[in-house]
Amino acid sequence: MTNHSNRALEIALGHQFKNPGLLQQGLTHPSASSPSRPDNQRLEFLGDRVLGLVIAQTLMDAYPDAQEGDLAPRFNALVRRETLAEVAEGIGLGQYLHLGRSESTSGGRRKAAILADAMEAVIAALYLDGGMEAASAFIQAEWNNRVDAVDQAPTDPKTAIQEWAQGRGLALPSYDMVGRSGPDHAPKFVIKASLENGISATGKAGSKKQAEQAAAEALLEKLGEDD
Repeated sequence: MTNHSNRALEIALGHQFKNPGLLQQGLTHPSASSPSRPDNQRLEFLGDRVLGLVIAQTLMDAYPDAQEGDLAPRFNALVRRETLAEVAEGIGLGQYLHLGRSESTSGGRRKAAILADAMEAVIAALYLDGGMEAASAFIQAEWNNRVDAVDQAPTDPKTAIQEWAQGRGLALPSYDMVGRSGPDHAPKFVIKASLENGISATGKAGSKKQAEQAAAEALLEKLGEDD
């Protein structure tokens, strides 16, 4: 648990909470939860959707002539875990998180996965407390420069690994669900991406589609290490 005042965080978020409990929940990692202190997983589920809607609309406005195939990789680049963690680091979110002792002592305030999940949860808290206007204002402020930076449509991991396989005469990679955890309202899927040459990697995310992208990205990293 942190001693920092949440008022400084509210300034960074551009919103003063009418219900401070929402922000507290958004900052509470499962390792610090209790019957009287719910964790942020439900908010994370909602925040992912709020962020996705705002970013999708922003991209459609920014690229009015782009087709879905051009918008999708831009979208993936903007909502990926690494981008969320970068935004969280930029506003100093880690220092405000409520973590269990083991997570706190093991550097949890700097872990990309924890920061990304908390950032989604805080976006949901903004939405529930101040409506789409509050959530969108924060997202626009923190993501607009990143939207401008993806003026060239990036290649998403699944497309990249497909091109890698085709360039070497291999069959297209396969994607298989090998695990699922979490409650129905906030599931986590584990997908295994496999190549014909026997190399494979797994990815975990809140949707099968995102987990496939995460697995493809892990597979690309493994191929890079092998090269």
